[in-house]
Amino acid sequence: MATVLVIESGTQGLSIIRALNKAGHKVVLFYSEKSNYGGLSRYIYKKCFVHNEPKSEEYYKNLCSTIRDEHIDMIIPMGDKIAELLCLQKDKLLNFTKFDAPDYDDFLRGYDKNKLMSLCKRNGFPHPETLDMSIIKIEESQQLKNFPYPAMLKPNLTTGGRGMVKVDNYEQLKKVYPSLQEQYGDYHLQQFINPGGRQVKVQLYINSEKELVASSVIEKKRWYPVQGGSNCCAVTIKDNFLVDMCYHVLLDLNWLGFADFDLIEDPDTNQLLIMEINPRVPACIKSPIAAGLNWGQVFVDSCLGKSKQEYSYKEGVVLRHLGFDVLWFMKSPNRWRSKPSWFKFFGKNVYYQDMSDWTDPQPFFGGTWNNIKKLFTGHAK
Repeated sequence: MATVLVIESGTQGLSIIRALNKAGHKVVLFYSEKSNYGGLSRYIYKKCFVHNEPKSEEYYKNLCSTIRDEHIDMIIPMGDKIAELLCLQKDKLLNFTKFDAPDYDDFLRGYDKNKLMSLCKRNGFPHPETLDMSIIKIEESQQLKNFPYPAMLKPNLTTGGRGMVKVDNYEQLKKVYPSLQEQYGDYHLQQFINPGGRQVKVQLYINSEKELVASSVIEKKRWYPVQGGSNCCAVTIKDNFLVDMCYHVLLDLNWLGFADFDLIEDPDTNQLLIMEINPRVPACIKSPIAAGLNWGQVFVDSCLGKSKQEYSYKEGVVLRHLGFDVLWFMKSPNRWRSKPSWFKFFGKNVYYQDMSDWTDPQPFFGGTWNNIKKLFTGHAK
């Protein structure tokens, strides 16, 4: 049995916490936001709440104290900021606990969306056409004038779609870019992918020997907002080609540990394109967990040097986020002909992202209430 520190939470934390508990591990939660799902779970051995921002010095000091005081064997990050913090402080933290994470420079080459697109271009991995705005003079650039519009202006470092703006032509880009760049930093201009294609996520774990320890693939079927947003309904699939491709991207990045890829299909070419790498556990991780792949145990086995296992999962497991799926139903013109059917609420292969299990109901009710409050206070789309 290991004592595992889960840092921050959400529905992904809820899934990992339950998976770790079911595997016999003791889970300690370190978090700074009370309005989350994972913090309400009965599967937590101990909660350590702090009032500091994740990037603050006090947050890091409290984290180190918790690791020492609770005799933490290993840690798992649930957010991008935390994954970045672990990479920044990797050499220090590894003196008294364990985790797998890339060195900070390697982390940035994957997490920075513009750098990732540059790597994909150099090495022939499918990706959207992209221009680095930081090295272009807007008023003089023939590249910008000739770029195939509409296009997306995207910050190089962002989460959840923040700062992303669609521009229909060069003139519009010139108007909106200066204020965006001032607020969000360096940008890149990217080919706009027309709606209608598939959206796929690929999760992988690479150990210190650069071996692929485990992988899973899910296909998003519904998302909210309906024009592109968070997962409402996803299904586990298997695609060895995508896994192998993403694995080789990580090898080129010299990556270590967990990574989650977002890919979107261009309906004009039917090709799945790499869009970004998330360096932390995604909210939809419950899909492969419910399908038989205990991702919590994967982290433990790899971090603590246990013998390599064969991990597997089944296809066709449906994961729904009930709260988002209700919002999707209210807004989508495809509500009556969606597959899987929106009206199929139960079945042996149907699970819910915003629920733990029937013996652990508090996360669902508490998390749903917090989402409702955010919706009506303007903090949700």
